[in-house]
Amino acid sequence: MKALVALILLVQLPIHKAVPAAPPAPLGCDDPESEAAAEVAVNYINGHSHHGYKFALNRIEDIRVVPQGPNNDIIFLELDLLETTCPILSPTPLANCTVRSFAEHAVEGDCDVKLQKVDGTLSVLASKCHSHADSSEDILKVCPDCPLLASLNNTEVLETVSAALNDYNSKTTDSYLRLLEIGRAKIQYHPGHIVVAEFAVGATNCSAEEAKADVGACQLLPEDQSNFGFCTAVMVKRPSQDLQVDCQLYGHQVPAPDIPLLSWPGVTYAHPGQDTSAGLAPSAVGVTNHNLGLFHNNPVASESSSSEILRSMLPPKPVKKRAVAEAAQHDKVPRPVGFVPPPPPCPGKIRHFDI
Repeated sequence: MKALVALILLVQLPIHKAVPAAPPAPLGCDDPESEAAAEVAVNYINGHSHHGYKFALNRIEDIRVVPQGPNNDIIFLELDLLETTCPILSPTPLANCTVRSFAEHAVEGDCDVKLQKVDGTLSVLASKCHSHADSSEDILKVCPDCPLLASLNNTEVLETVSAALNDYNSKTTDSYLRLLEIGRAKIQYHPGHIVVAEFAVGATNCSAEEAKADVGACQLLPEDQSNFGFCTAVMVKRPSQDLQVDCQLYGHQVPAPDIPLLSWPGVTYAHPGQDTSAGLAPSAVGVTNHNLGLFHNNPVASESSSSEILRSMLPPKPVKKRAVAEAAQHDKVPRPVGFVPPPPPCPGKIRHFDI
């Protein structure tokens, strides 16, 4: 009987169930953790881009975190980037690169990046980017007299690059330089006719004097001696004629372990004896800027990556709808005078300018 009573009392005791831990608050686009992930992503993008210029972060458009386990998260980022004045070959740290101004005909990059964070360490699993120059109409509204970007295979641009490179090689006592690619070019018609071109070059195994005898024998220096650089040429065609060229060689650089030298700008398509006007990436012919056009899966990432990563594994985006609903609900709640509602978590702040 005593056992029966004890059992009845035991059954009547309140049952305390474990309360599941509340999920962490979603990250905002301007939170330090988001900015740290964006910094890793931008460095990765620049490290795997093979043409044009380095890009800097302009805005974090969105961030989503998908927990995978203890201290293990998958992070999806949507980033807006802006082109800088630093060529992709330049050893200048990104922090010291100047973002190209709006009036200089800015180029914007849009990137989706997937990262993994394990025990506080971030690594990029995959990235997908494309870039585009701002419209000519927008530039002319702000600066009617500003020169606009010209096609990289424009006849005047090719003539300027060829003349500038020939002029430099005819005066230098150092290595003969060969064109790798044209980075960007602008043509101004008023008040003077001026062509400005920027282009990447590589030192060859010939001196400039030796090249005069047989330029076809001059090849880019081997990987362990490579020396790349960048030139700016200004050709004035009217009212008077003038040509100025300035070239800077960066010295030998050791690429990152997962970025072979042969994937650097121009190295795979600038062949010995090739006309200098052919130093264009196949995707650059007829366009005004090198498309960031990056799709890269990290072969050394801890998670298996494929071309479906960014399409099939993106979680739904309830954040914006939820933010609108919460904002509407907050409007119904009495607030003290002077109350300023907090900004939505995403998109984040614009660091430079919007195009």
